[in-house]
Amino acid sequence: MKIKFSPEAVTDLQRVVKFVENKNPFAARRIAIDLQEGVEKLKLFPEIGLPVLKAPDPAQIRDLYINDYAVRYLITDEVIYILRIWHDKENERHL
Repeated sequence: MKIKFSPEAVTDLQRVVKFVENKNPFAARRIAIDLQEGVEKLKLFPEIGLPVLKAPDPAQIRDLYINDYAVRYLITDEVIYILRIWHDKENERHL
């Protein structure tokens, strides 16, 4: 199974890391590593995240929680698409 990031997810990841980097570069690097390692686990366990009940197909759209961050993704037959990434203090409706 392959992992692909949407342009929005790439922007989200950059935003999250940059925000923390201003205060603590080491923590920003750790967050980036933790998120990448968590996403990589989806290759072996694509259904590890929680179904997004409000999604049209909750079995395919899921949220993976990694520390204080949520990663929303879509499962297809061959690819897992990372759709969005946000900190739990952010409101997902405004992303």
